[in-house]
Order: sequence, then C-alpha cells, then structure tokens
Amino acid sequence: MALRGNLRDFTVTQLLNLINLAHKTGTLVIEGPNETAKIAFREGKLSYTQIGQEDNHLATILHRSNRLTAGQLRAIQLRASHLSDKELGLLLINSGYIAQNDILNALQAYCSDVVRRLFTWVEGIFRFENEMLPPDDRITVRLDLENLIIEGARQLREWEQLQDEIPSLDMALKFIERPGTSMQKMNLSVEEWRVVSYINPRNTIQQIATATKMSDLEIRRIVYGLLQAGLVEVIRQDNAPVIERPRPQPANNQNREEQKSLVNRLITRIRSI
Repeated sequence: MALRGNLRDFTVTQLLNLINLAHKTGTLVIEGPNETAKIAFREGKLSYTQIGQEDNHLATILHRSNRLTAGQLRAIQLRASHLSDKELGLLLINSGYIAQNDILNALQAYCSDVVRRLFTWVEGIFRFENEMLPPDDRITVRLDLENLIIEGARQLREWEQLQDEIPSLDMALKFIERPGTSMQKMNLSVEEWRVVSYINPRNTIQQIATATKMSDLEIRRIVYGLLQAGLVEVIRQDNAPVIERPRPQPANNQNREEQKSLVNRLITRIRSI
C-alpha cells in the first residue's frame, strides 16, 4: 500500500483507520509546518512515537507521568545516561523503583497523547515507510487504534464546527463591558485565563495562539467558549501589529467606574493566579 499525500486531502484519523484495517507495520512520517512526527506501528497497532525534538526517553516520560520524582530523574540523567531505555527499564524494575506495568502504561499514555496532538494538524505532508522501525534501544508498546480513531473522528467533527463558528484567526477580540458581571461566578481554566490576558483589539486570535503556544483547535475551542459566555466579541481588522504583551494595571489608579468594568476585573483576577 503506497501511502503518501497531503493532510488537506487525508486526515490523520483516516490514515490511522487505513493502517489499522491493513494491519500495517512501519512508520507514518508527517511533516507539519513546524515539526515532524514519526508514528510507528506493528501489525496495525501503535508501538512508538516521536514528535519534533521532544524528549521521549523513558526517564523523561516516567517523570512526566509522576512515576519518577524530579530528584530521581536528575540522578538517572547524571549516573545512568549511558544506559538505553531497555537497560534502564530493567534496572528500575529489578531495583524495585517501578513495576513493569507502570512503565508500559506510561509509554502507552505518552504515545496516545502524541497521536491526539496530531489530530489538530491540518497542514503538512505524509508518507508511510514500510522499512522504518523504532530504534532498537527503545521500549515499544502494542496499543489498539480503535479508541483513538473514534476519538479522532469526534475531534474532527468538533474542528469542522469550530471552523464554521470562527472561520478565520486573523480577527481580534475585545471584552464586552458588563458592569454587573460577578467575577465569583466565572469559572475559567488556566488555559482560558492565559488567552484572556492577551485579549486586546490590537492582537489577532492567531497572534494570541502563537504567544500561548496553542494549536488552531485549542485556541478556537477557548475563543468559542468565551464568545458563548458573552465575555468577548469578535472585531475584524486588516493589518494587525506585533502582539502586545499583557500589562497589568495598578489597582490604586482605578476609579470607581473603572472598577465596575469586566476588563479591569479580569486583569485583577489574572494578577492573582
């Protein structure tokens, strides 16, 4: 099966479905605008992932999954950097630091997370390399693709809806003045507060996404939530300048009318988190 093409014509979910149905062994290479991902399979099952220059060594993955402390990670990096992942895994198991299932679960979770991130890629070219296998010194997994394919299809539907609601990221946002809004009733996530801190008529949604290192899907999802909550509105502009960094305003200089505005309440809340 010759598998080569463009993500504009073939989604990652469709690629996974083909690989799963054909029980393919090899590596799917996806070259995105900013980085390259390599997803390896054995007989149609996910076995290994590498995205960009991200550190995917066993010790780092175990630390991210809270199975190794920061101190243990540093000790491994200082004293056992010469060991391969397979050698390190055996050492950790035999020393009683961690169970084999914990290692496999952490690796499976990491591989699944990488694939989920690829669901947001809509630009790039791909090819399937039948002869490309994971490095010999790495621990591989055998993960069924069915659940990931279902999740990817659901995310694709969400993406299409968000594109309809927010067709362009070259638009800016501004706060809707609502003096009666109570900040105590607002329950925004950390990611939403990060986006809120950049909202300014001079900053496009694309610029906010770049500043907060969010994908198109992530920024659209948050902006859509803010729009639905009635906190912001979209304004169109042709030539947006370089993004302005958020600058908290001194609370002492606010008069009583300013304190009633949602903008200043948001700034005060942001400074406190």
